[in-house]
Amino acid sequence: MATHTISRVAIYARVSTANNGQSPEMQLRELREFCERRGWTVAGEFVDATSGAKDRRPELDRLLTDPHKRKFDVVAVWKFDRFARSVSHLLRALETFNALGIAFASLTEQVDTTTPAGKMVFTVLGTVAELERSLIVERVKAGLRNARAKGKRLGRPRVAVDFARIGHLRAQGLSWATIAAELGIGEGTVYRLTHASAKNRLRVP
Repeated sequence: MATHTISRVAIYARVSTANNGQSPEMQLRELREFCERRGWTVAGEFVDATSGAKDRRPELDRLLTDPHKRKFDVVAVWKFDRFARSVSHLLRALETFNALGIAFASLTEQVDTTTPAGKMVFTVLGTVAELERSLIVERVKAGLRNARAKGKRLGRPRVAVDFARIGHLRAQGLSWATIAAELGIGEGTVYRLTHASAKNRLRVP
């Protein structure tokens, strides 16, 4: 994306209310000056005040839905940790921006993906995100292998069905729903397993 094609920028700032009620104005002022130097028009300002890193951030949530509406061409933040809840959250957000052709700039870290050097950030972070996904998959597979080695049964537990009791209740004229309630299992399960059992008995020579 060439620099001259970018005109609309969304600014995001976050302050911690636990830090003596810090004002977001310092972040916003520096971000506005940065955008002015770049010749960008501020299309929107999103500001959250939180007391912790994991607090709900309604303005960030709104910001992350607006890219799909094509309301801006670049997102500018004061610092990575003011924007993302975690490293994985940062990676996902930047992947989304990249896929939508939206640039990203972090003032403090001097990262600006509207420049050729800054575009390398998307490439590097994309590689890191792919590595993270691969590690998660491998950890899950290792956990499954370990569980099997210990003799643990994986998957949904099998339902023990007393077919003789089902037949007895059915002979009394009870419905499948009533029988299922009596046995404490789903009506579909009772019906399916009973008919499967009947078919298997018919195949026996």
